[in-house]
Amino acid sequence: MSVTGHGSPAAPRSALADAVLERLTEAYGGAADPERARSMAAYMKGVAPFLGLTTPVRRALSREVLAGTPRPQEADCTAVALRCWQRPEREYHYFAVDYLRRHAGRCSSGFLPVARHLITTVSWWDTVDPLAAHVVGALVAADPHLAADMDEWSADADLWIARAALLHQLRSKERTDTERLFTYCLRQSGHPDFFVRKAIGWCLREYAKTDAEAVRAFLARERGRFAPLSVREALKNVGA
Repeated sequence: MSVTGHGSPAAPRSALADAVLERLTEAYGGAADPERARSMAAYMKGVAPFLGLTTPVRRALSREVLAGTPRPQEADCTAVALRCWQRPEREYHYFAVDYLRRHAGRCSSGFLPVARHLITTVSWWDTVDPLAAHVVGALVAADPHLAADMDEWSADADLWIARAALLHQLRSKERTDTERLFTYCLRQSGHPDFFVRKAIGWCLREYAKTDAEAVRAFLARERGRFAPLSVREALKNVGA
């Protein structure tokens, strides 16, 4: 049964989220660097404004914000993520991604529509990729019924949803559903966008670390259907 929703989910009430967001906005806002923020926004093609926090500074502040906070329930994860995403600055989105990566095991299959909303809102590789590999992937691993949702995602017109479907097994190694992996790659083999073609090569290259021969054999059969970029990425570490 598919649980994928296409509406905009509402943030549930959460005292934990209230406390975290209050601390977070104070900590991040106090460390903002406007000059650095401009260069960071330019590097990310203007997808969102930045506060100008380097990764080490941001993560150190995040640890201080979360010190002493309890383990969240799923509703808390939802509230933290959605409320962070309502903030324009990208560092708040990064905080939400890190929080969800840490607590993905606290979330059920019902969290998938929230993940989809995050992937399709202010979309760029810097948030889509970790959400796909560490959050969506964890949800599907915990509930195999969600594979049906990934089948839908793999054919989605939104390139970021299609990319997320391709990348959701990135950390699965020997648990990879090889048939689905190869089917998704073939399904999107003619996609015109760089980010989808790159994702095809990336997920095949990662699986080649587990079964290089399977990837080589797959591309020997189907190579002509893929863009050169996808093939190069897939075979980067294993050869033709």
